[in-house]
Amino acid sequence: MDADAERGAGSGRRRELDVLRALVVLGLVLFHSALVFSPDDDFYVKNATTTGAVTVLAGFGVVWAMPMLFLVAGLGARYSIRRRGPARFVRERLLRLGVPLVFGTVVLCPLPQWLRLRAADPGHDESYVRFWVRFLTVGPDPADFPFVLRGDHFETGHLWFVVLLLTFCLLLAPLAAPLTRGADRAADAVRRRPALLLLPALPLAAIDALLGMEEDYAGWNRWAYLLFFAYGFALADDERVRAPTRRAAVRVGVLGVVLFAGTAPGFVAGDDPFTAWTPSALVTRALFGAAGWCWVLAILGLLDRPARGPRPARRGPASGVLPYLAVAALPLYVLHQPVVVAFAYGVVGWSAPAELKYAVIVAASSATIVVLYEYGVRRWTVTRWLFGMRPAPDAARARPEPGPPPAPAR
Repeated sequence: MDADAERGAGSGRRRELDVLRALVVLGLVLFHSALVFSPDDDFYVKNATTTGAVTVLAGFGVVWAMPMLFLVAGLGARYSIRRRGPARFVRERLLRLGVPLVFGTVVLCPLPQWLRLRAADPGHDESYVRFWVRFLTVGPDPADFPFVLRGDHFETGHLWFVVLLLTFCLLLAPLAAPLTRGADRAADAVRRRPALLLLPALPLAAIDALLGMEEDYAGWNRWAYLLFFAYGFALADDERVRAPTRRAAVRVGVLGVVLFAGTAPGFVAGDDPFTAWTPSALVTRALFGAAGWCWVLAILGLLDRPARGPRPARRGPASGVLPYLAVAALPLYVLHQPVVVAFAYGVVGWSAPAELKYAVIVAASSATIVVLYEYGVRRWTVTRWLFGMRPAPDAARARPEPGPPPAPAR
């Protein structure tokens, strides 16, 4: 065992975070279905009646869910680089993220945009094929990096997470060695002074406050996610950091709740909290960024339970619902939003209570994406490749490997 491993660089994949990742992916169906009934979000299809309660409930998710997915992705990147080296890591991420990104953008993302036009104007009769050609009519837009293409109707939609994750992986690869060395010194500092765990809250607050929050990226500024990703890569699996995180989890969680409560006046009654430069908006964004860090840190500590005794050797692929969902996370994510929008388009016109419509959208969408995954993706070599999955393993000698997290909300 090398020195880094002995000093606490991490002994194995944190399976509790894989479970959390799977649950967040399931939550995306609930989240995007709820946006159909939100008065604030510019979702593709809207119910005639909306409620502000959806906005409040959504806030409790966006403050931590997407940051956590980027952190777990950074942790997975550390395992992958350690096993493959930077060059092979880049090739692997280009295949496992780049291929589903291109496929999903070209094949799946046009549908929600087409349904948006039809929902806004019942007389809109443009065929899907003609709209698809217009959707793919794009030009360069380097100023919006890493979203470098723009068109009248083009968007990466819910795949923004994959765009950012692939970008972060490519930025990380040449910096992996110096980042790992710096992380070793940082971990020693945290072990001596656990209060340093709160330090990342400051740059996160500054990024959101000064660069603005972006509604299209789940309320966070896109570059704030890079800090969560880097923390996951550098420190999330270091026992010198994990031990004080476990001890501080409850206190940090309480602090996160207090900070998040402090954003309420700015979000409810203040100026535009996402982009305005008034003192109220700046403070609101800063509190949101700091609260997000506290929530993520608390969840990490609360879920982390050190292993007691040696773990039994794995003799085959893991079985059960959560391992199944963990492997399926990226394909389910790529599939879910077009399915939700399609069912919402058909349901919002019903003469029925909003609660019933929501339940139907959630149930039908959940069942459909699982069926599409099981019978249209998982069982075929070509579709596994298109959706970022490895070839089907030999059950007799399969060993689970970490993969890139999906993610999530518009």
